[in-house]
Amino acid sequence: MVLVLCIGDLHIPHRAADLPAKFKELLKPGKIHTTICVGNVCSKVFLDYLRTISGDLHVVSGDFDEFQAPDQLVLDLAGFKVGVVHGHQIIPWGDPDATSLLQRQMAADILITGNTHRFEARKAGACLALNPGSATGAYHVAGEGPATPSFVLMDLDGSKVTVYVYQLVDGDVRVEKIDYTKGAPA
Repeated sequence: MVLVLCIGDLHIPHRAADLPAKFKELLKPGKIHTTICVGNVCSKVFLDYLRTISGDLHVVSGDFDEFQAPDQLVLDLAGFKVGVVHGHQIIPWGDPDATSLLQRQMAADILITGNTHRFEARKAGACLALNPGSATGAYHVAGEGPATPSFVLMDLDGSKVTVYVYQLVDGDVRVEKIDYTKGAPA
């Protein structure tokens, strides 16, 4: 069992002051094996904070980051090929067909993207596409209204992935569970 935090679109300090306190209470060091950040952390100081949650931090560059990072990554985590990209490269932003095409190009079992600031989980064929949303609830430049603060924890276990979606709604943390099996059609 490997526990992976997927987080991004924080925009600290430009659009949000900090991670919500209720999320910080949940994200304690020593519990999470790997952290994947889809970019737009913005501040190197907050990037350093993410390193305290898990020593195994993988980050891609968002379009507003103040530090250097790769545009995309392909990771091998617990037997899953995990593609990571911020998502501003997917045109139109968040488009299911364009996302599926990128996932096939990266040959990823799981593709993790950001940019839209909205949580999304989509099974396409035998693949899973995840967008953890904005962990701070930072607004998106497309002006779609306030985003619901969210992040994702993935539990990778054999050929199974259990996705736990954490959302801050009306001051309360709500958790949704999604199951995915590698290679199983949608």
